[in-house]
Amino acid sequence: MLQCRQSMVINIIRRKWCSGCFWVGLEGQVFSFGCQQGFNYQQRCGLVNVKLKWVKDRALDAVVSGERDLRAACILVSMISSSPHSCVPIYLLSRHRGQLGLPHDLKLSTFIRRYPTVFQESHNLDGGGTRVPCFGLTPEVLKLHQEELDIIEKNQVDLVNRLRKLLMLTRDRTLPLQTIDQLKWDLGLPNDYHYSLIPHHSRFFSLVTLPDKRDGLKLLSWDNDLAVSQLQKNAALQQNENDVKNGCLAFPIGFTRGFGLRRKSMEWLKEWQRLPYTSPYSDASLLDSRTDVSEKRIVGVFHELLHLTIEKKTERKNVSNLRKPLALPQKFTKVFERHPGIFYISKKNDTQTVVLREAYDHQQLLHRHPLVEIRERFGSMMRTGLLERSRGFYKRSAGAGVEQDRSDDVYVDEMDDTQGSSEEESDCKLFSDYDSDDPIHEPC
Repeated sequence: MLQCRQSMVINIIRRKWCSGCFWVGLEGQVFSFGCQQGFNYQQRCGLVNVKLKWVKDRALDAVVSGERDLRAACILVSMISSSPHSCVPIYLLSRHRGQLGLPHDLKLSTFIRRYPTVFQESHNLDGGGTRVPCFGLTPEVLKLHQEELDIIEKNQVDLVNRLRKLLMLTRDRTLPLQTIDQLKWDLGLPNDYHYSLIPHHSRFFSLVTLPDKRDGLKLLSWDNDLAVSQLQKNAALQQNENDVKNGCLAFPIGFTRGFGLRRKSMEWLKEWQRLPYTSPYSDASLLDSRTDVSEKRIVGVFHELLHLTIEKKTERKNVSNLRKPLALPQKFTKVFERHPGIFYISKKNDTQTVVLREAYDHQQLLHRHPLVEIRERFGSMMRTGLLERSRGFYKRSAGAGVEQDRSDDVYVDEMDDTQGSSEEESDCKLFSDYDSDDPIHEPC
């Protein structure tokens, strides 16, 4: 019965583009507004100059902490597991350093040695007799990685649809592979999706050469069933059919405890919530970019984009080059600061990460993708190894002397070895910045 009702309401959404009435939960209060009708109304609403302050949210900061090390380690695990001998020399891994997002002053070998429960170190001799560090994976990680591959296989339709919806958000249904690469971790795509996923779905995707000579991915067909935003789906379940028919869709909004909203800002927010909702999958070329209505459309685009990610967050820099593909105006990311009740900007890990507030209850992700559990188990394994290593466990137990003596390793694994962090320094940082916003290269 519920599915029939949802299907009927979604069909109404597809047929009807209209203005809306919205609600906002503000410090426990709920406001409801009447609908405003008409395209002329939209064009008369100018962009109001309101700036809301940023307030630290410790719970969401904790969600972001450790993400950088976890992502880098998982990428390395994927690379090593796919190698013929499941053991890769450090100089080959260093060629892919740009994908890892690690600080420039951190040696890759130092990072890998932080996590002995994930990586195993051995040595080979090169042609000149130099000992070259090589890294493989522990049996526990190999088993966990196989579980991850099984989950990706079982959820392949879901992952493909996320990628299709991402391309449907764009103006030309095309994105550079470089842009997708920046989002692949957040979308849950395998590291080698170019080869393991795309070729198996040639009816949906085509690899193309873009006018600037870059490689791109093009969506071959439009799917109306996918062209429904998450906000519209939620409205079909949570609100009555008349509100949906009239376009009265609600952005859930919540603020950090202690967030004070001035009366002027409160009034602006109420008016802003009365403005029409434009589906991110619809043509918005007629909207005036200088209006609050256009801004609401931009908020809707990023609201949908974050819902496409499996953890409802992504680094701000990952969306900075989406302006032209998404047909957005200049300085479009300012909506993150103007709407702190919808988006939270975490400043952890020496970067800015945009988190969708409604997706979390404190630190708990409300709707968990199966891949999220695998990543949490990876993270737990990394923390265990890092803690044991800081206590000297691996130095005492290393029978082969791998942890105890690397004095003969004169092979330089980085272009500039003088900038590398010391092994002692790496032990001072438990899983890369939990309690501080200071840069990772600051002294312990």
